[in-house]
Amino acid sequence: MERRSLSEIRRDYASRRLSRAELASVPWEQLERWMTDAAEVDPEDYNAMHLATVGAEGGPSGRIVLARGIGPDGVTFYTNYNSQKGRQLREVPRAALTFFWRELERQVRIEGGVEQVSAAESDRYFASRPRESQIGAWASAQSAVVPEGTVMTEVVAAVAQQFDATTAIPRPEGWGGYRVRFDSMECWQGRPSRLHDRWRYDRTDGGWNVVQLFP
Repeated sequence: MERRSLSEIRRDYASRRLSRAELASVPWEQLERWMTDAAEVDPEDYNAMHLATVGAEGGPSGRIVLARGIGPDGVTFYTNYNSQKGRQLREVPRAALTFFWRELERQVRIEGGVEQVSAAESDRYFASRPRESQIGAWASAQSAVVPEGTVMTEVVAAVAQQFDATTAIPRPEGWGGYRVRFDSMECWQGRPSRLHDRWRYDRTDGGWNVVQLFP
C-alpha cells in the first residue's frame, strides 16, 4: 500500500465532547477520570506520557516515560538521576508532560515544577519492580555512552551474579522518583473541523481557575 503524503493525511474527530460541567474541580481528579477511561481501551500503555525537559544550556529534549502515581502533589515517574533528564531537571527543575489517547481522541498537557520524591517512596517503588528490572537499574549508566567493546548482556549477567545471594536488591543511590506538580493542566478533546474542546486549569493562591481556550 502506497503511503500518503503527510500533507494529505486528514482525520475528523467527532466521538465525544467536553463541557465545563463535565470537568472535575481539581486537575488530578480529572486526570484520574480520563486515565480510567484510557485503561479500558489500552490497558497496557495508557500511562505512557511524553516528558519534556530543558537544561541550563537551553536545549529542550523529550522522551516517553511511564506515570507511576497521580495525586494532589503531582504526577510521579522514576528514572536514573544521572540520565539526561535527571541532569536537566537538576539544572532547571520544571517539566512538561503530555498524555495522548488516540482511541479516545484526547490529550492532557501538564506543566509544573519538579522535585525528587522521598527516598522512602523510591525504595518502596523499587522493591515492587521485577527482579530483572532491579538488576537493569544497577547495570545501566542511563544515557551515558557505552564503551566500545562492551556487551550489555555480559554487564547485566555480572550484576545478576553480584546479587545472586541477595533476596532483596537495594535501590541504587542514583535512581529514584520525580514528581511534576500541577501548575497548569489542559484537557483537549478532539472535535470536528479542528474546533476542539480545550479547557485549562491554572493554579491560583486560592485554588484553581478554569478557562476555555480557542482550538
